[in-house]
Amino acid sequence: MRTLLVLILLAMLSAAGYFAYSAMAVDGDPIPTEGYIALTLGAAFSVAVGVGLMTLLFVSSRRGYDEPPHYE
Repeated sequence: MRTLLVLILLAMLSAAGYFAYSAMAVDGDPIPTEGYIALTLGAAFSVAVGVGLMTLLFVSSRRGYDEPPHYE
């Protein structure tokens, strides 16, 4: 059973690799400068959102906001 699972996963990996390679081999115009600018801004925004959320998680944990309420 484990061998079958490994074979299926390897087949899926090779199919993904084939599709990625075939997508790179498409002839066409190169990405314009505006495309690189948009790609850079989108990646920077995604990183900023991720860093901000992790910071909020860290601060929330340090200040005890994640602890269950203590009733007296």
